[in-house]
Amino acid sequence: MEQTYIMIKPDGVQRGLIGEIISRIEKRGLKISAMKLNVMSEESAKEHYKEHAEKPFFGTLIDYVISGPSVSMVVEGKDAITIMRAVNGATNPVNALPGTIRGDFAIETGRNVVHASDSPDSAKREISIHFKDSEITSYSKIDEVCLYE
Repeated sequence: MEQTYIMIKPDGVQRGLIGEIISRIEKRGLKISAMKLNVMSEESAKEHYKEHAEKPFFGTLIDYVISGPSVSMVVEGKDAITIMRAVNGATNPVNALPGTIRGDFAIETGRNVVHASDSPDSAKREISIHFKDSEITSYSKIDEVCLYE
């Protein structure tokens, strides 16, 4: 099972989209193996977005992501990274197809409702920023126990 990191950003939380987004994840057959609602610390936000540190929008990105509560999740399943990138839609909502989260709910790139890891390495790094191993339930292990007992 592949794991990925998903965040419902502060604009998605503020707009009451948590349930809708979780529903879309589960309807695709993916499982949420960890989830928390909190206001991200500035330190965690800077570590999460460190690849953008030299870009002119970095400061406003950090200010935005720590401006209110967000929902962090570990989502798992076969091809979870690729599936979640497709479910979320293009980063720029103008290019996001209808039926995707961003295509249906986002208005601008800076307030695009959700984040999803873009690679296995990013997923591993991002998950480690937001979760301890003990906070993550692996459904692949649960499924094996249920299937064979």
